[in-house]
Amino acid sequence: MPLYKLADFDPNYPDTFGGEDIIGLDLYTEGGVKVGSVINVLVDADGRFRYLVIDTQYNSSEKRILLPIGLSRTDYNQKRVYVDGLSKEQVQSLPVYKDDITVDYDYEEQVRKAYRPISNNDVAYNRDTYNYQQDASLYNLNEQNHQTFKLYEERLIANKNRIKTGEVAVGKHIEIETASVSVPIERERVVIERVSPTDAGTAVNPGELQFQEGEVARIEIYEETPEIHKEAFVREEVRVRKVVDRETVEAQETIRREELDIDTHGDLPKIQNDVIPNERV
Repeated sequence: MPLYKLADFDPNYPDTFGGEDIIGLDLYTEGGVKVGSVINVLVDADGRFRYLVIDTQYNSSEKRILLPIGLSRTDYNQKRVYVDGLSKEQVQSLPVYKDDITVDYDYEEQVRKAYRPISNNDVAYNRDTYNYQQDASLYNLNEQNHQTFKLYEERLIANKNRIKTGEVAVGKHIEIETASVSVPIERERVVIERVSPTDAGTAVNPGELQFQEGEVARIEIYEETPEIHKEAFVREEVRVRKVVDRETVEAQETIRREELDIDTHGDLPKIQNDVIPNERV
């Protein structure tokens, strides 16, 4: 159970206490004898006061000790802290407190042994299971004059749920259409023309004549035929991805908070708000 100096735990603790500061107040017995002054406060991890660090003054000797908070009573009107029965013998039996020491379980046990009632001396305490409720009288847990209760408040807690709102399926299908393509081709043909020779009527030497039967000339005729086939090409590319659109949704709800009501009767001194740091009253 680590302990912290008040200013280290809450640097703004005077504001937490409404401007009141217990540090610096003088310590008196209930009989009005000054026995020292408060120089610091030790709190636990929840900010609850556990010890007052007291600079004691007995017979012109000084010694810094720890005083469990349950044995004190603070009167801010008189600027005093009262202690119920701090004897010289108790001060002498208490371990010295220094700012640089670690207040561990063993050190606290030395402090508690000096303040515990004699009837509790035979009680066995376990360091692994010990809690301050076992010494309620030292720490204000069940004291009639130091009763505590909790004030609750409601807060809006914002969470997010991920739900499916739709689905997009991307596929492809085939569309059929008739395409036209033009191909210029060539086709050969034979043209036979009868023409009058330029030397018509001219006699030919009989010895030069060669009369033949059958084929005289062969001409090959060609034509072009269109050759059309299909090839597949990439026409376009489609990329499918998700993007996240962000927006802030404002929500309003009625919440409740418990506030403290104080009803006093009679001529009482000023009531102090001895609240715990980081706890709201």
